[in-house]
Amino acid sequence: MFLLHPQLKADTFFVAKLQLCELRLMDDSRFPWLILVPQRADITAVHRLEESDQLTLIRESSAVSNLLSAMTTPDRINIGALGNIVPQLHWHVVARSQDDACWPGPVWGCGERIPYAASEGEGLINRLQNELGRMRY
Repeated sequence: MFLLHPQLKADTFFVAKLQLCELRLMDDSRFPWLILVPQRADITAVHRLEESDQLTLIRESSAVSNLLSAMTTPDRINIGALGNIVPQLHWHVVARSQDDACWPGPVWGCGERIPYAASEGEGLINRLQNELGRMRY
């Protein structure tokens, strides 16, 4: 049975359920930052997924990357899966710009996160949900 890791639940907001993944928004307004969490029990790495799930993860991460690119026009989309603190497999999809607070370094360990104001976070989630409804992936 799939259960979201407590740290992911604490640090993110639910956006949508995709075919494989639960899509979540990182509560850090400094970056357009989404998290894909495959809804599979006890999976800690991509190579532990069945091959069909691996392909679905790639397809969903590409769709989410395209969505962030269209919404934010970044200089770069970064995708990463570390797992050092949260072992549950989750992919970070982060829109980066040369003028962001951490460019060109990684977002991890860079400064203090700035949580979304309630209306700002809700507005972004609504926008993401609307755009996802128009996409095919």
